[in-house]
Amino acid sequence: MKITKETKLDIILEIKGAEEILLNYEVPCLSCPYARYELSELNIGFICERYDIDCEKLLSELNKLTETK
Repeated sequence: MKITKETKLDIILEIKGAEEILLNYEVPCLSCPYARYELSELNIGFICERYDIDCEKLLSELNKLTETK
């Protein structure tokens, strides 16, 4: 599976280790009580744009988790 800017946050959070990476990038949606209701609606590209997070770098790190070894 390749994570893109369109990948929804709920899908990303199913990947082992992804939550830790998102926390390292200070993605605020993980601690937002309102976002919990919208995880299947929020895509990572929108989140990065909204909170000025380096999307390409974040996607690179997340995709390393999905690479087959």
